[in-house]
Amino acid sequence: PNPNKVYNIQERTVKFSQDIIDFSRRLSNNLITRPMIVQLVMSGTSVGANCAEADEASSRKNFINKITIAKKEVKETKYWLRLIIHSIPHSKRDAKNLWQEAQELNLILAAIVRSAKSKK
Repeated sequence: PNPNKVYNIQERTVKFSQDIIDFSRRLSNNLITRPMIVQLVMSGTSVGANCAEADEASSRKNFINKITIAKKEVKETKYWLRLIIHSIPHSKRDAKNLWQEAQELNLILAAIVRSAKSKK
């Protein structure tokens, strides 16, 4: 395991949001890239917001719903990262690192949903 990785899902998704914001600030902003950057920031920061809401869920059904939404936002974030790599080739290395973290979050969130659904 990487000693620098954060394994608490709340902290990890906040760090992911911060990394998305920092990455987006460094991108060249023009007519083509601006909408992608906006969408990336919205979906990337929404992951953590939905996990935070899940943490305060009023029921298991509500918890599962919020985690499922977070999972969908992760998938959308991966989509925007791919388009940014295509549109801003010099962003590829940083975008791929974010994509990898998004993939790991996707797997973690999927496991959380499976676990929550299997509990009675």
